[in-house]
Amino acid sequence: MSTTSADFENFSDDDELWLSDLETRAIDLENELSVWREVRQRALAEQDYAEEPVPSPPHESFRRVAGPSDRGPQAGPRAPVHTAARRAAARSQPRVTGRSRAAEERTRALIDHGRRSVRRGRFGRTHKITIALAVLAVGVTVLILTVFQSGASWPSSVAVVQSEISTACQNPDIISEPNQVNFACGKDTNKILWVFSLMTSGDNPNFSDAKTGRQGLEPISAAQGGEVAWSLNLHHPYNPFNAIDSLEVAARAINNIIGGASLVGSNGKPTVQPGLESNPANCAKYTGSAAVITRAGYPDLCATAVTSASGEAALVADVYRQWFVGSSPAFAQDASVLYQNANDPGNPQVQAILRSLFGPAA
Repeated sequence: MSTTSADFENFSDDDELWLSDLETRAIDLENELSVWREVRQRALAEQDYAEEPVPSPPHESFRRVAGPSDRGPQAGPRAPVHTAARRAAARSQPRVTGRSRAAEERTRALIDHGRRSVRRGRFGRTHKITIALAVLAVGVTVLILTVFQSGASWPSSVAVVQSEISTACQNPDIISEPNQVNFACGKDTNKILWVFSLMTSGDNPNFSDAKTGRQGLEPISAAQGGEVAWSLNLHHPYNPFNAIDSLEVAARAINNIIGGASLVGSNGKPTVQPGLESNPANCAKYTGSAAVITRAGYPDLCATAVTSASGEAALVADVYRQWFVGSSPAFAQDASVLYQNANDPGNPQVQAILRSLFGPAA
């Protein structure tokens, strides 16, 4: 049985550690070359980058592998054997290599110029695309709404009646007596005239209903209209087929319905006819206050003016039911909706009402 000497054991262990160290340094060198190539590519792509790093010379151990490898008698004396403690101490010391210098150069380049793959600016490409799509969607929605809204309009007769209202409302006698209520020809409320005319006759002054005998724009008989026209001091006998006459009579009738009227009865004595505003409950609904003004010989009147949109809507519905005797609450509500949306003919509710009045051609 042969034994191995202590020198041979030490020699074998030393060579094994030396080869392991060579493999580790070879891997380090490959990493250094990879970093050097990357820095070189960046330097070629961007001329304003820092001066390209100079690769460090290969480790001494790598040159040892590349050189003559025979260790015959002519080779120099063998390097002293390093113990495990000395090798551990050597490895624990920091080594300034080409890899460290290359990393420093790369860090400096990133600080000075930033990554080439990252676009400069507040938002990235994905964010910009998302924002652009959102803006486009909003634009398309607004365009669709604009097109549909601009496409919807009132019947052409409305514009004609609006012009006729301007003429009819110049008559000073359309104001109710004696409370001086003029809701029908107010600047912001005279739309009640063309809305009511649209609901009852399609804004057609030549309207004639053989079943009911109704003629013209307002839903009252010719005899009734003549009585109202007498109080308006018309310059000619009342003609229900004349748009101006019809609108003047309708305006006075609406104002009397709201504010009441003081008339002379058939017995020659004055009589007071209360209006919608003579009722405290109505005043609370129209104005938010139930307070009324009471004067001898005058119909009671709401102490507070009707100014809110909801109050006007409720008043218009109640007036319609008295102006068009026998109309259903649904029609009165439709008149109120048209009044509230006088500037928005594209409103879905308005369009539904117009289709119910005039069919698909509306």
